[in-house]
Amino acid sequence: MSTSYSYNTRDLKFILKEWLPVEEIFQYEKYNGYYTIEDLDMMIDQCHNIAAEVIAADGDEMEEFGVKFENGKTTVHPGFTRIFKYIQENGWGTSNIEETEGTLPEILQCAIYEMFQAACPPMRAHALTSGAARLIQEFGSEELKEMFLPKMYDGTWAGTMCLTEATAGTDVGDILSKAYPTSDPRVYKIKGSKQFITCGDGDFAENIIHLFLARIEGAAPGTRGISLFVVPKYWVNEDGSLEDNDVVTTAIEHKMGLHAQPTAALAFGDNDRCRGWLVGEPPGPDGVSKGMAQMFQMMNEERKGTGMQALSVAANAYWNAKNYAKERIQGRSASDPKGPRVPIINHADVKRMLMVNKATLEACRAMIMKAYFYQDMFRHDPDPQRRKWAGGRVDVLTPICKAYPSDEAWSLVAESIQTYGGYGYCEDYPVAQAARDLKIYSIWEGTNFIQAQDLINRKWSLDKGVVFADFLKEIEDFIAAHQGNDNGFGLEFANLKEALSSYRDIMAAMAEYKAAKKIGYYQVLARRILTATGQLYGGYCLLDQALIAQKRVNELGPEHWDYHFYYGKVLSARYYLRNVVPNVNLVARLVKEGDDTVIEAPIEIFEY
Repeated sequence: MSTSYSYNTRDLKFILKEWLPVEEIFQYEKYNGYYTIEDLDMMIDQCHNIAAEVIAADGDEMEEFGVKFENGKTTVHPGFTRIFKYIQENGWGTSNIEETEGTLPEILQCAIYEMFQAACPPMRAHALTSGAARLIQEFGSEELKEMFLPKMYDGTWAGTMCLTEATAGTDVGDILSKAYPTSDPRVYKIKGSKQFITCGDGDFAENIIHLFLARIEGAAPGTRGISLFVVPKYWVNEDGSLEDNDVVTTAIEHKMGLHAQPTAALAFGDNDRCRGWLVGEPPGPDGVSKGMAQMFQMMNEERKGTGMQALSVAANAYWNAKNYAKERIQGRSASDPKGPRVPIINHADVKRMLMVNKATLEACRAMIMKAYFYQDMFRHDPDPQRRKWAGGRVDVLTPICKAYPSDEAWSLVAESIQTYGGYGYCEDYPVAQAARDLKIYSIWEGTNFIQAQDLINRKWSLDKGVVFADFLKEIEDFIAAHQGNDNGFGLEFANLKEALSSYRDIMAAMAEYKAAKKIGYYQVLARRILTATGQLYGGYCLLDQALIAQKRVNELGPEHWDYHFYYGKVLSARYYLRNVVPNVNLVARLVKEGDDTVIEAPIEIFEY
């Protein structure tokens, strides 16, 4: 058996019960009276058991079966269908976006999805359906809501986002898909093709509702002229009956990983019979439409979700590696070379590999959970100013939470493979599959270069720079409140303070490059700067957690059953602040030096 769900929920409970003020979310009108802090242990434990016993049950068979595409029909493993239906029907999926009381807050969904995704990485259909349904809920007419949402809420129908085309890729403004008016102003004829559409076809749902980008004839070029359409695989008639809508799967992609997940290439309107419902208004007199802005709501939700998926796969690989290291007997202790052979977890380099995993994954989990906390606040807080402030935090954190975990996950899983030694390179063990499954996360939903560009070109300058300045001031205020106190983290606070200063140096140097029109530096340095941003914020989050953990360590003592969890949180913060966060200073030096090797390199040198 190669797949193995090996999750530990203790850090999730710490974040929800001890670190973030989740009780504030529970007081919002939508959730008040439905959840309490006391419910969280039971909820997390229940979902952990479901992940282990239900979601993970068919992992090996699903991986081996993959996706079948024969005679134009796409077939997924029965386990894929079972899991999709189970999540949707039991209240953990799309029904949570309904505008009714008692649904799950997004921060709880994040915690649950982290476990579910670790148990079955290919299962993303419920999240995509939720994103597509929210677009219809937010921007669609009452007619569209009544037609599509009930069956998307209950999992009868699934949803996708349809952006990517073979000739456009990341550059969505170059899409070729067209929409032509019909006698009904709400309905357009659709022509075009899309590829890499995750869960774009399959027998796991009765209908698949594509949220489709196309340009209405005569609209403006680029992203300004793109409109958003609801294009179902099967057209929904007024009486609720279904008929073919000329949406044809032309291929199922053969991917490096996520083999059980159907990723489709789709043709729309080859027989001139594909129709789609326009979401919102047609382009104005200037040819400008709102489709891209509408789609970005779903895109940004999926970006945070992609970072969470990277975290879940890498964390599950880490815990598998830890379990193996405790059981694998090899070598002798360096301090007792003539003594008995020991489990490899006793060797310093193995502990190093596990520690870099533990600390980095905890930093990623902290920032992602905090982003979802702010998301709940943004959607439901009764104070408009507080909602605006929380929305700014979500905006800033979205590219960081997508790119930093999905970049780091690749190297972290490499360390987990290394922990196994040669066995890690064999498909009989779970870490090899983890590496194959997670590489896509740095590419999905806008490559991590796109996230870095979003950070330094848009998020730095939000509201004339006020939003990001406040983001950094939160870290500055945290340092001022705690540095110099007798808390045992003097070096860690000094490193965080130096990193914050270095980060401001980065921003100042980039402003100088921009003023001098040296735009190439915005291209070549962006990824490093985003990584430094994640490390700075991750260090802040871990040190904030460590203050709580150290207090508990002092209260409990080494004999208490929970002592080593809290002591582990302290050591995670120490390791991360001492070994990872100083990279921000290096990035600052490199940015200020302004090496132009890449910018000046002629493309001909890459021939050799």
